[in-house]
Amino acid sequence: MSTLIAYASKHGCTERCAEKLAQGLGDKVELYDLKSGKSIELSQYDKVIIGSSVYVGKVQKEATEFCTKNLDVLGSKKIGLFICGSQEGEALKLELDSAYPQELQAKAIAIDCFGGEFTFSKMNFMEKTIVKVISKTNKDTSNIKDDKINDFMHIMKNA
Repeated sequence: MSTLIAYASKHGCTERCAEKLAQGLGDKVELYDLKSGKSIELSQYDKVIIGSSVYVGKVQKEATEFCTKNLDVLGSKKIGLFICGSQEGEALKLELDSAYPQELQAKAIAIDCFGGEFTFSKMNFMEKTIVKVISKTNKDTSNIKDDKINDFMHIMKNA
Protein backbone atom coordinates (compact mmCIF):
# COMPACT_ATOMS: atom_id res chain seq x y z
CA MET A 1 0.00 0.00 0.00
CA SER A 2 1.27 3.45 -0.86
CA THR A 3 0.61 6.64 1.06
CA LEU A 4 0.72 10.28 0.03
CA ILE A 5 1.24 12.98 2.63
CA ALA A 6 0.17 16.27 1.04
CA TYR A 7 0.93 19.29 3.19
CA ALA A 8 0.92 23.09 3.16
CA SER A 9 3.36 24.75 5.55
CA LYS A 10 3.98 28.45 6.02
CA HIS A 11 7.01 28.50 8.33
CA GLY A 12 8.03 24.83 8.35
CA CYS A 13 6.19 23.34 11.34
CA THR A 14 3.69 21.36 9.24
CA GLU A 15 6.46 20.19 6.95
CA ARG A 16 8.45 18.83 9.92
CA CYS A 17 5.34 17.08 11.26
CA ALA A 18 4.68 15.55 7.83
CA GLU A 19 8.28 14.32 7.69
CA LYS A 20 8.00 12.72 11.17
CA LEU A 21 4.79 11.03 10.07
CA ALA A 22 6.41 9.78 6.87
CA GLN A 23 9.36 8.31 8.76
CA GLY A 24 7.03 6.33 11.00
CA LEU A 25 4.82 5.08 8.18
CA GLY A 26 7.59 3.26 6.33
CA ASP A 27 8.78 2.71 2.78
CA LYS A 28 5.94 3.50 0.42
CA VAL A 29 5.30 7.08 1.51
CA GLU A 30 5.64 10.17 -0.63
CA LEU A 31 5.70 13.71 0.72
CA TYR A 32 4.04 16.32 -1.48
CA ASP A 33 4.36 20.04 -0.80
CA LEU A 34 1.05 21.54 -1.92
CA LYS A 35 2.78 24.88 -2.47
CA SER A 36 5.14 23.36 -5.07
CA GLY A 37 2.57 23.67 -7.86
CA LYS A 38 3.54 20.24 -9.22
CA SER A 39 0.80 17.95 -10.40
CA ILE A 40 0.23 14.65 -8.62
CA GLU A 41 -1.52 11.48 -9.75
CA LEU A 42 -3.69 10.43 -6.83
CA SER A 43 -4.72 7.14 -8.41
CA GLN A 44 -1.38 5.58 -7.41
CA TYR A 45 -2.07 5.98 -3.67
CA ASP A 46 -4.23 3.89 -1.35
CA LYS A 47 -4.01 6.36 1.52
CA VAL A 48 -3.87 10.14 1.43
CA ILE A 49 -2.98 12.26 4.42
CA ILE A 50 -3.55 16.00 4.18
CA GLY A 51 -1.97 18.46 6.59
CA SER A 52 -1.87 22.22 6.89
CA SER A 53 -0.91 24.96 9.23
CA VAL A 54 -3.72 27.14 10.51
CA TYR A 55 -3.59 30.94 10.43
CA VAL A 56 -6.44 33.14 11.60
CA GLY A 57 -8.56 30.03 11.98
CA LYS A 58 -8.10 28.76 8.42
CA VAL A 59 -5.89 26.18 6.74
CA GLN A 60 -3.56 27.27 3.94
CA LYS A 61 -5.40 28.01 0.67
CA GLU A 62 -3.37 25.34 -1.14
CA ALA A 63 -4.79 22.67 1.19
CA THR A 64 -8.33 23.94 0.66
CA GLU A 65 -7.87 24.02 -3.12
CA PHE A 66 -6.34 20.52 -3.16
CA CYS A 67 -9.29 19.10 -1.21
CA THR A 68 -11.89 20.87 -3.34
CA LYS A 69 -10.25 19.95 -6.65
CA ASN A 70 -9.79 16.29 -5.71
CA LEU A 71 -12.84 15.65 -3.54
CA ASP A 72 -14.23 12.87 -5.76
CA VAL A 73 -10.92 10.98 -6.00
CA LEU A 74 -10.18 11.45 -2.31
CA GLY A 75 -13.54 9.89 -1.51
CA SER A 76 -12.21 6.53 -2.69
CA LYS A 77 -9.06 6.66 -0.50
CA LYS A 78 -8.30 6.03 3.14
CA ILE A 79 -7.99 9.56 4.44
CA GLY A 80 -6.10 11.17 7.32
CA LEU A 81 -6.36 14.88 8.13
CA PHE A 82 -4.21 16.98 10.42
CA ILE A 83 -3.56 20.59 11.26
CA CYS A 84 -0.73 22.39 13.01
CA GLY A 85 -1.64 25.27 15.25
CA SER A 86 -1.50 26.52 18.79
CA GLN A 87 -5.14 26.57 19.79
CA GLU A 88 -6.46 24.47 22.67
CA GLY A 89 -9.87 23.38 23.94
CA GLU A 90 -12.99 24.66 22.19
CA ALA A 91 -11.02 26.88 19.81
CA LEU A 92 -9.08 23.83 18.63
CA LYS A 93 -12.29 21.83 18.11
CA LEU A 94 -13.68 24.68 16.00
CA GLU A 95 -10.50 24.82 13.91
CA LEU A 96 -10.53 21.06 13.32
CA ASP A 97 -14.25 21.11 12.42
CA SER A 98 -13.80 23.88 9.87
CA ALA A 99 -10.38 22.92 8.49
CA TYR A 100 -11.44 20.44 5.81
CA PRO A 101 -14.61 19.66 3.83
CA GLN A 102 -17.19 17.76 5.84
CA GLU A 103 -17.24 14.98 3.22
CA LEU A 104 -13.56 14.29 3.91
CA GLN A 105 -13.93 14.55 7.66
CA ALA A 106 -16.77 12.02 7.59
CA LYS A 107 -14.56 9.60 5.66
CA ALA A 108 -11.31 10.25 7.55
CA ILE A 109 -9.95 7.45 9.71
CA ALA A 110 -7.70 9.88 11.62
CA ILE A 111 -8.14 13.59 12.35
CA ASP A 112 -5.96 15.52 14.79
CA CYS A 113 -3.89 18.57 15.63
CA PHE A 114 -0.16 18.04 16.08
CA GLY A 115 0.42 21.27 17.98
CA GLY A 116 2.31 24.23 16.64
CA GLU A 117 5.18 26.59 17.06
CA PHE A 118 6.16 30.21 16.75
CA THR A 119 9.46 31.03 15.05
CA PHE A 120 9.75 34.80 15.11
CA SER A 121 12.70 34.91 12.70
CA LYS A 122 10.43 33.45 9.98
CA MET A 123 7.55 35.87 10.57
CA ASN A 124 6.84 39.20 8.97
CA PHE A 125 6.14 42.27 11.09
CA MET A 126 2.36 41.80 11.07
CA GLU A 127 2.59 38.12 12.05
CA LYS A 128 4.96 38.96 14.91
CA THR A 129 2.59 41.65 16.17
CA ILE A 130 -0.46 39.36 16.06
CA VAL A 131 1.38 36.48 17.77
CA LYS A 132 2.67 38.78 20.51
CA VAL A 133 -0.85 40.05 21.24
CA ILE A 134 -2.64 36.70 21.03
CA SER A 135 -0.07 34.41 22.63
CA LYS A 136 1.43 36.98 24.99
CA THR A 137 4.96 35.92 24.02
CA ASN A 138 7.74 37.26 21.88
CA LYS A 139 9.94 34.18 22.13
CA ASP A 140 10.22 31.20 19.83
CA THR A 141 8.11 28.38 21.20
CA SER A 142 7.41 24.84 20.06
CA ASN A 143 4.52 22.72 21.17
CA ILE A 144 4.78 19.85 18.68
CA LYS A 145 2.96 16.87 20.13
CA ASP A 146 4.94 13.78 19.18
CA ASP A 147 2.41 11.56 20.95
CA LYS A 148 -0.35 12.86 18.65
CA ILE A 149 1.83 12.24 15.59
CA ASN A 150 2.60 8.70 16.80
CA ASP A 151 -1.06 7.90 17.54
CA PHE A 152 -2.10 9.24 14.11
CA MET A 153 0.68 7.24 12.44
CA HIS A 154 -0.41 4.00 14.10
CA ILE A 155 -4.01 4.51 13.02
CA MET A 156 -2.99 5.18 9.42
CA LYS A 157 -0.46 2.36 9.37
CA ASN A 158 -3.03 -0.20 10.51
CA ALA A 159 -5.83 1.01 8.23
